[in-house]
Amino acid sequence: MKRIDEVNLRNKTVIIRVDYNVPINDKLEITDDNRIKESLKTINYCLDNNCKIILLSHLGKVKKEEDKHKYSLKPVSERLSLLLDNKVTFVPETRGDLVKETVLKMEACDIVMLENTRFEDLNDKKESCCDLELAKYWASLGDIFINDAFGTCHRAHASNVGISKYLPSCLGFLVLKELDNLLPIINNPERPFTVILGGAKLSDKLKTVE
Repeated sequence: MKRIDEVNLRNKTVIIRVDYNVPINDKLEITDDNRIKESLKTINYCLDNNCKIILLSHLGKVKKEEDKHKYSLKPVSERLSLLLDNKVTFVPETRGDLVKETVLKMEACDIVMLENTRFEDLNDKKESCCDLELAKYWASLGDIFINDAFGTCHRAHASNVGISKYLPSCLGFLVLKELDNLLPIINNPERPFTVILGGAKLSDKLKTVE
């Protein structure tokens, strides 16, 4: 896949898959916005290229209808707006008439964030199982797909792998930074070496250790 700086983005409508799976407390307050800050370089690059920007992200695991309240991306859109000092229009839907109407009204340098992609998991897990109909719908909203969600690169979801099947695609600056840091270490590590595994999901880490 090409780098973001190898693609002509000028005046295009870009769909950026970001990783805004940030920690949120019971008061729906973001307790760590580092993942949002890490996306700013790619977003600002697109703004410099006069793009219309559509943001997709998941947040948490949505297994039942009640999860929607806790895992809405609305607080994330508000924090992003503050960090960018730029309006971010939040659409409380993942698809439908409101999404299409909002995208059609976009002008250059407008930023739109759709609701949590995993809300679609309440519909036969269409996001997590990479439903191609859903992916094709999201792809229809833009001209170019930018994957800047390093934390989900290992998952074949409709919002990353699925969309890339239908649009010219490239990697954003965050993914490129992570790859630049990782590949030299992985390909030619100095031995002996130590691996430190972090994260809250112990079951995933045990599989890696094994």
